[in-house]
This record gives sequence, structure tokens and C-alpha cells, in this order.
Amino acid sequence: MSAVSRRGFTLVELLVVIAIIGVLVGLLLPAVQAAREAARRMSCGNNLKQISLAVHNYESAYKKLPPAWTNPGQGSGWSMQARILPFLEEAALSDGVDFSRDYGESYMTIDGEQIPTSSFRVAAYQCPSDPRDQPRYGSSGPKYYKLNYATNEGVWFVLDEGTNQVGDGMFVPGRYLGFRDCLDGTSNTLALAEVKGWTPYARDAKHSGTMTMPITTDEVCALAGDFKTETGHTEWIDGRVHQAGVTTTFSPNKKVLCEVSGIEYDIDFTNMREGKSPPAGVRTYAAVTSRSYHQGGVHVSLLDGSVRFITDSVELELWQSMSTRAGHEVIEIP
Repeated sequence: MSAVSRRGFTLVELLVVIAIIGVLVGLLLPAVQAAREAARRMSCGNNLKQISLAVHNYESAYKKLPPAWTNPGQGSGWSMQARILPFLEEAALSDGVDFSRDYGESYMTIDGEQIPTSSFRVAAYQCPSDPRDQPRYGSSGPKYYKLNYATNEGVWFVLDEGTNQVGDGMFVPGRYLGFRDCLDGTSNTLALAEVKGWTPYARDAKHSGTMTMPITTDEVCALAGDFKTETGHTEWIDGRVHQAGVTTTFSPNKKVLCEVSGIEYDIDFTNMREGKSPPAGVRTYAAVTSRSYHQGGVHVSLLDGSVRFITDSVELELWQSMSTRAGHEVIEIP
């Protein structure tokens, strides 16, 4: 019988094929990752659009815009994000809200168990690129949930509780503004901007009198205060500026690097938390920077409901002008 000749791959040929496949995978993987990030970025913009529409629907129903923060008389006050829940198809969650009481006393009953309203995840408030989409735990389990979209509370000054004077943003503490208060035009004024959950911050420095807005990040570090490592923007229900707000003291994604106990952190700053019975003459000033997980800039929504992507290179003067409701600036938003 004649032998049948069978030809197979040599070791060299096999190694060449494996090398070619490795190169193709190496070329393809960045493209796949870029496509996924593009999808996440589009989803993030859609979240902002949905929130902006909810704000407009709230205004249509109540003929006024929701305040950034409201004091229930004592304890912790509510956020704008909590007030628009019914217009985000979160009516069931909004049933657990009583704006006349401290939000820490708000619970939802699930299968006979009382769960803090603040611990529930609101899908529209989560950027899909945020790697820590998870609750913040308390001593008894999940207590709060983060957010990635914050209300425009102006440039630097936020509130003087002694005189009830408020800042120059479109959403302010304890006061219901309207579209008519936006003298700069709804298409030129920020409504919301991206922020990062779990942001470190310094609070309650309690400097008295009129505070000059910091120009450099080193000036913020020098202001000191009670430092918290990663609890900023972790409570969508809390209307204080370090949780649910943003200011334009610094341009988007500006790193405010301060060293604490030998470790460098990118921080926010609040001179005095709203509703914490400040000493006489102590005001709420805040440098709460808009930050994003998307390369090159941040998503924002304007008061007219449109969504834009603002690059990190935006001029600081323009960025600050976008956050004022009645600055009478003549601006052109890129």
C-alpha cells in the first residue's frame, strides 16, 4: 500500500500566524475601546438632556425653577435633583420625599424593610464612564448614592444666610428663580455640568467677611478647612454645593492639587456648608470644579435645554460668564 503524505504547519509558520493575530488584536482593541467610550459619551449627553427636560417640565408645572437647596427648618436640606424626580419617571422614589423634613428622615418601605431614600440609585444621574457606580455605605448598609450632574451655582459666592443674599448662578439656595431671572439669555447660561463622584473636598473653613476669589489652586489649599477624602458628590439628595452643585471658579477639569498628610488630592472647597448655622459674617463660598471622565472636556446643559461639550481649553472668563444669570456679558459659546 502506498503511503499518504500529509502536510501540516511548521513551528515557524504557527508562530508567524500567532504573531499576526496578536498584531491584529492589538490594532483592534483600541478601536473597540474608543467605540465603547464614544457610546458612553453619547449616553452621558443623553442623561443631561433628560435632566434638562425634567427641569423644564418642572417649570411648566410650577411656573418656577427648583432651588439648588432648601432648608427644612433644621437638619439637612434637599437638592434640586430631588425635586425633579417625578419628571424623570422616578415617581415611586419621589413618594419617599418629604421636603418639610430632614432628608435623613426619608425612607422607602421595601418588603417590610425601611431603606433610606438617599441610598437609591437614580439612573439619569450616573455617567456610564464613572468607574465607581456604587452606593456610599453607612454603619447600617447603603446610605447614599452618588451623582455626576450638578446644578450651576455661579462663580464663587453662593450664600449669606445672615442676609439671605444668594450667588449669581441659575440655581440658588432657598429661592425659586424663573426663566425671567436669566437676563443673559437661556441659550447663554449654564444649567448643569458634569462632576466626578467621590471627590475629596475641604469644608467649613469659616473665614469671615468678603472672601476674594482664588486665582491659583495654591490659594485654595491655603484656605484649609475640615478635609474629607472622597465624599464629595456622593449624595444626590443633598442640595449643598459640594454635593449637588458646581461653580466656575476654575475651568473644567482643572486640577486643584493639595497635599494632606503627605498625600496629594484633587479637591473642592466650601467655606461654610449651607444650613450649618454659620457664625456671624461667615458666608458660603465654593470652588467646586466641573470634572469629567471623558477626554478633553465636560458635558454641560444650557438653560434652554441644549447640551454641549465644553473643552478644557475654554477661556476662564468665558466659562465664568456662562455661569452667571445676569452678568450682561456678550458671549459666544463654542
